[in-house]
Amino acid sequence: MPDTITLVSRRQFCAGACQAAACGTLATLSIACGGGSPSSPSGTPSMLPVLQGQFAGSNVRVTAAGSSLANVGGAALVESTAGLFLIARTSTTGFTAIDAVCTHEGCTINGAEGDVYVCPCHGSRYNRGGQVLAGPARASLRQYATAFANDVVTITL
Repeated sequence: MPDTITLVSRRQFCAGACQAAACGTLATLSIACGGGSPSSPSGTPSMLPVLQGQFAGSNVRVTAAGSSLANVGGAALVESTAGLFLIARTSTTGFTAIDAVCTHEGCTINGAEGDVYVCPCHGSRYNRGGQVLAGPARASLRQYATAFANDVVTITL
């Protein structure tokens, strides 16, 4: 095979180098923005129903009747002037209530996969008691005492 030397102009060299750099940058951005990082949610969590809570004194009250909290296993995001809470019905008279603000970067947790709460921002996962199951969050969510009477859940702050 004969050796041939092909001369490339400065303009052709610069154009080729820019194209290679642009392709490398696009490939990196595609991977970074594609949701393939280990800290992003693995599936698509179901959005939790949003209920309004009434704040009075040091309590937030939420009506369970006619809502997702009417049945065991149901969960909801509760909005009130006292804050955002995740409530789950664990038995006929038992409920868990935890902060709905992720301890990683302060995003509102508004979805769940089964009985696992999932942060929409970076994929942190928490159990119904607020303990971290998967990061990047490292700290558990604050848990609150609850009481249940006359189809109303009371969260004690």
